[in-house]
Amino acid sequence: MRRLHHILAAAATAFVLVGPAAAQELRVGLSSEPSSADPHFHNLTPNIQLRWHVFESLLDQDKNQQPIPRLAESYRAVDATTWEFKLRRGVKFSDGTELTARDVIFSYCRIPKVENSPSSFIVNTRAVATMTAPDPYTIVMTTTAPHPLLPIETANIAIISAKAAGAPENLAFNRAGCAGVDAWPKTEDFNSLKLAIGTGPYRYTQFTRGDRIVVERNDAYWGPKPAWSKVTFRPITQAAARVAALLAGDVDFIENPPIQDLPRIRANPQFATVQALSSRIIYLHFNYLTETPPPGVTDTGGKNPFRDRRVREAFSLALDRDAIVARIMGGVAVAAAEMLPSPLPGTNADAKPARPDLDRAKRLLAEAGFPNGFSITLATPNDRYINDGQIAQAVAQMLTRIGIKTQVEAMTASTFFARRNRAEFGFWLAGWGADTGEMSNPLRALISTPDRNRGMGTTNPGGYSNAAVDAKVVEALTMVDDAKRNALLAEASRMSMADFGLLPLHFEVSVWAFRKGLTYEAQMNQYTRAELVRPAP
Repeated sequence: MRRLHHILAAAATAFVLVGPAAAQELRVGLSSEPSSADPHFHNLTPNIQLRWHVFESLLDQDKNQQPIPRLAESYRAVDATTWEFKLRRGVKFSDGTELTARDVIFSYCRIPKVENSPSSFIVNTRAVATMTAPDPYTIVMTTTAPHPLLPIETANIAIISAKAAGAPENLAFNRAGCAGVDAWPKTEDFNSLKLAIGTGPYRYTQFTRGDRIVVERNDAYWGPKPAWSKVTFRPITQAAARVAALLAGDVDFIENPPIQDLPRIRANPQFATVQALSSRIIYLHFNYLTETPPPGVTDTGGKNPFRDRRVREAFSLALDRDAIVARIMGGVAVAAAEMLPSPLPGTNADAKPARPDLDRAKRLLAEAGFPNGFSITLATPNDRYINDGQIAQAVAQMLTRIGIKTQVEAMTASTFFARRNRAEFGFWLAGWGADTGEMSNPLRALISTPDRNRGMGTTNPGGYSNAAVDAKVVEALTMVDDAKRNALLAEASRMSMADFGLLPLHFEVSVWAFRKGLTYEAQMNQYTRAELVRPAP
């Protein structure tokens, strides 16, 4: 990464809507329901994409996940461990309060104080050692070691109003929380909309779980006004019902239409679709925590089979990833060999998805002491990822062919994530979107040894640990030189995949469908953002 980054303010218009700001309503059908209106509560795509309508960050990302200005009109590396951000002047929260450096400091301090977060944003703040404000429109962050990913990580931290939260005037940053804060904002106060005050193009007017989320145009918005005066998000988690709502005219725009319905939608001249390869990996993960069998694993003679690399390799060899892509995903996916698609930074261009080899898989199981296999339960959400329940059923059938008697336990995403984070599963299917668009993100979250203080292994509840991989990741995170950093990340990825720390299945290809008269700029990060839905020219 160049030692000096300076983004011109003129580039800031890259993300905003163009076209007439007419009084129109856009109705959006969501495939997954956000768990909260609190922008710091849950590091999960449904929550993140929703918060961007109301809460902004210092930087944003373009459609290929490259950084662009947002609340910071420019930034630069002062030296290897110091970064300066210049805030955009004249930005106001929806209650009329002006944005200043105080709000940024308070927002960063709150991250480690969020109670009961299922997946914390602390992974994006832990590198910050100090934060000061030389003036109300300048933020200076320092890190204890070179941390070239700090700018892109700012795109994941929503800026909330310090004044609305009752923060003191003089805030002193501490990575464990600002000094002098008597009471930290509660998630419930965001869900009730009491503290749902942001600088974004919209403001919340309704947040009703299980029904709808409504945002209306923020008249105090600093940028060009969005085209839609009102946007109604309706969680329609049942795929067929979501398509039916679009075809019936009940919604204008939907995410994740079922693969099997795409030909019908595309054949109808009143509707259109757009798609893009995503950075989201669908993967299988193991519980390594105990020497005894983890939950849902039986007939192993009292051992945890997943601690044996041969068992994990056998599972991988049982999987026909191309068949899943062709038959379950209708070709709208890409078989995966690692956790991020090439050529994104830190990937291995020569990595190839493993081919099924049932005979070798059975031999490996026998060598590991399980000649007759064993029994497992595969846990999965059935309303979060594209065809997630069907993928799990296909995986179960494939594992059964090598003697692993597999049952599927499918559940809603909210139940799944809560139970997974309590380590209630021995084996599960999940997905991960790399919000920085480079390999350190999945390596840190999914593979690194869990260490909350360092923001490592934040979504590794199974406890996979590989000291050699950890060392590569830590070294990469201090490497300013792009080429050297990416080489370290690629090696860490190669090592973790050779150890079968988790099993990649495929990368999702995201699809959106909408009524004629609209266009959408598809995002690699899979986000559905109403500001990017435009009236067709």
